[in-house]
Amino acid sequence: MTVAAITAEAPKQQEFPLARVRGELLTRLPEDLYIPPDALEVFLEAFEGPLDLLLWLIRRQNFDILDIPVAEVAAQYMAYVELLRGLRLELAADYLVMAAVLTEIKSRMLLPRPAGVEEEDDPRAALVRRLQDYARFRDASETLAALPQFGRDLLPLSVALPAQELPPAQAQVTLAELVAALTEILARGALNAHHQVRREALSVRERMTAILERLTVGEFTSLPTLLLPAEGRAGVVVSFLAILELLREQLIELAQHEAFGPIYLRPAA
Repeated sequence: MTVAAITAEAPKQQEFPLARVRGELLTRLPEDLYIPPDALEVFLEAFEGPLDLLLWLIRRQNFDILDIPVAEVAAQYMAYVELLRGLRLELAADYLVMAAVLTEIKSRMLLPRPAGVEEEDDPRAALVRRLQDYARFRDASETLAALPQFGRDLLPLSVALPAQELPPAQAQVTLAELVAALTEILARGALNAHHQVRREALSVRERMTAILERLTVGEFTSLPTLLLPAEGRAGVVVSFLAILELLREQLIELAQHEAFGPIYLRPAA
């Protein structure tokens, strides 16, 4: 068997489609396909502004923010700005302003001070204050972003449970509740209580005879001994009415030795 026969009998390798365009599978790239040079851009570090980039450069090299080596940081900063200018020109404006600020600070630190001139303030002071404020707010925002957020880390969960027939719960009755119920029942019973009023048979005439029998001729008897509280209000009232009736009929006499003194009774002569 010749080499040509072996090649003819060998199966062809299956070509996998690269894409589907308008329903058709493409196994090869079109010859007139144009891919722009900036069609795919990968940024390993994303910065929100010039201060963010400057702070990242300082922290990456463990520089002291209060003693920034302006020359070294400015060189690295300018390298990144050149990269931005080559990729995205519209993002380079704010970064160029910061580059000018770094250049000014670097030049002021490199220029010698004239003799006899008082020592000026550190030209890095204003930039250091801005970096400190930015770092403080950035750290606070990162701390807040790390907290769980509803809708991002926490999602509402609703589960429909099947209806369950549970036996009625047995109420636990305490002794205090029993006493309270008894007190309420007794209070209601007191409102509906019935009582009968019996009229006591008292006669003024009979009491007049009884008082005359207790009086001794020629002797005085004190009034309190005739009005006995033990007989109750009705008995005292009947006795007092009997004494008044005896006075009206002039059957007894009253005597009092001094003002507001005790009152005495005796039979009339």
